[in-house]
Amino acid sequence: MAEVLVVVESSGGTVKKVTLEMLTLARSLGEPAAVVLGAPGTAAPLVDKLGEYGATKVYAAESAEIDEHLVAPKATALAQLVKAVSPAAVLIGSTQEGKEIAGRLAVKLDNGVLTDVVELAADGTATQVAFAGSTIVKSKVTKGLPLVTVRPNSLTPSPAAASPSVEQVEVALADTDKLAVVTKRVAEAKGARPELTEASIVVSGGRGVASAENFKIIEELADLLGAAVGASRAATDSGFYPHAFQVGQTGKTVSPQLYIAVGISGAIQHRAGMQTSKTIVAVNKDTEAPIFELADFGVVGDLNQVVPQASEEIRKRR
Repeated sequence: MAEVLVVVESSGGTVKKVTLEMLTLARSLGEPAAVVLGAPGTAAPLVDKLGEYGATKVYAAESAEIDEHLVAPKATALAQLVKAVSPAAVLIGSTQEGKEIAGRLAVKLDNGVLTDVVELAADGTATQVAFAGSTIVKSKVTKGLPLVTVRPNSLTPSPAAASPSVEQVEVALADTDKLAVVTKRVAEAKGARPELTEASIVVSGGRGVASAENFKIIEELADLLGAAVGASRAATDSGFYPHAFQVGQTGKTVSPQLYIAVGISGAIQHRAGMQTSKTIVAVNKDTEAPIFELADFGVVGDLNQVVPQASEEIRKRR
């Protein structure tokens, strides 16, 4: 069975959820093989988790030069590995860096590339969602191997224990790969809440929250549930909450077990970023709000009364 290369995304020695999703997908296509690109020692703390989700091999392409420069060295190292092992497919996370790696890799291999894929069949036929989820597109790379970026939260990762072997990959870079140098890294300050795209519960507020000050009731409910906080585009454009927390077509895509939409009308732009959530609860005073068409449970009422009451009930049960 041919290998399917999965490019690992990690942070602080922890494998990101999109990588686990890609390993789950890779098992239906061939033999999953994880590719770690980074500084020496990056792969070691990731091996057990990668094996837990089915990686039978871990390629450790580790070099100080990869860490000291931007994306170009990663694309070069990956291109060399693809030429050496001739995989059945290459899966890369559809993140900002992942898309750049995929584009550079496609040029180096003279290969086709598909982005934001949500499904990939064994014959290489990819499924993509277009126009805010209103259109499903079936497409296929016609030149070269299936090289795709996988949209985060497209599927639920499932464990399949394996005992991966670790193979060190020698990285040979050209001078052109080292033109952009990383001079400083600043770690993003993180609070106690889970990361938005990886949270199992998300509480989002919309224009109906009415102010940045009033977003505290959204945060309070989220903290009681151990949830991440999200916001609609209308809320972020109004300055109620930072744009980094926007859920929607032009924001982040989430697919939690529980999504609570508070004061969100449910415009197609927002629905595109959360409609794959397992259970959707909507709170809105407008009985005609489109969000109720998507919701599993709907509460018609003033969010300033409903949300504090819900928070109080949760406190009583703790």
